[in-house]
Amino acid sequence: MAKVSGYLKSIKVDIGDRVHEGQLLATLEIPEMADEATKAAASSDQAVSEVATASDQVHQAESAHELAHLSYTRILEVSKKEAGLVPQQQLDEFHSRDLVAEAQVAAAKSNLRSAEQRTHVTRAEEGRLKTLYNYATITAPFTGVVTKRYANIGSMIQAGTASQSQAMPVIRLSQNNLLRLILPVPESVVPHIHVGGTVDVHVPSLDKTFPGRVVRFAEKIQLSTRTMDTEVDVPNPSLTLIPGMYAEVNLRVEERKNALTLPLDAVEGTGASARVYIVQPPGVIHFAPVVLGMETAQRVEIRSGLQEGDQVIVGRHAGLKDGDKVQAK
Repeated sequence: MAKVSGYLKSIKVDIGDRVHEGQLLATLEIPEMADEATKAAASSDQAVSEVATASDQVHQAESAHELAHLSYTRILEVSKKEAGLVPQQQLDEFHSRDLVAEAQVAAAKSNLRSAEQRTHVTRAEEGRLKTLYNYATITAPFTGVVTKRYANIGSMIQAGTASQSQAMPVIRLSQNNLLRLILPVPESVVPHIHVGGTVDVHVPSLDKTFPGRVVRFAEKIQLSTRTMDTEVDVPNPSLTLIPGMYAEVNLRVEERKNALTLPLDAVEGTGASARVYIVQPPGVIHFAPVVLGMETAQRVEIRSGLQEGDQVIVGRHAGLKDGDKVQAK
């Protein structure tokens, strides 16, 4: 967005251009602002001159006060040494001149302070206009790709001074080297989500898988979907990924090393009623209750009830009874 209004004098980028942080994107032409900056600079110089004049007036008033005070002091000493030599009226006149000169010093100092304050005000106004005039050049706030261009040379650009403004932006810039993926995690998986967890992000349109990392999550379940929004950062240094693509995420919520597992169709029942059909030598079927653990799309973990190397029946169990004799093939 442009901070100030003006005509678009030049634009250096177009859709698809890659830009770096601080790179010049566009320049606005604002003649009246240049005139205001010149006027502010002149006012600032005038204020500096007024400070110098006020300072000279302070020195002049201090000199006059010093002379008046010295004259009053001398005539007062003479009056004390020689009583009646100096008339009282003349003594009062010298005292009055001393007080007037002192008041003039105070007034001159007050004028100097006012002039200095005016200098600060004019300099602040000059700095404000310079800052606004710097907004006539629009630079890239970060490294990214231009995804949309809204204006051409000569277009009148409105100032975007508020988020509710109807002003159009000059360009749209997208930071594509690091993408953010929002993943709705089911309520049952929420306890397993933690910052730093790794995920595999598969993009079907590219037929590629990219590594991602959980960086933050909402810590709140959405009542409508019973899911929690989880954000995953996906590095994209080569800009292969395009923002807006659909992605499939394999979220690794739990991991256990050296787990004893069976195919899903080797287990009959679920929960506390889960059991498997073990074939014990010399070929006798035995029902063994098992405690299940983690489960994937093809296999299930056996927490207890089996030992590694046990022979079990996989597939249909219809018609089999405990104690039947079978021949394994």
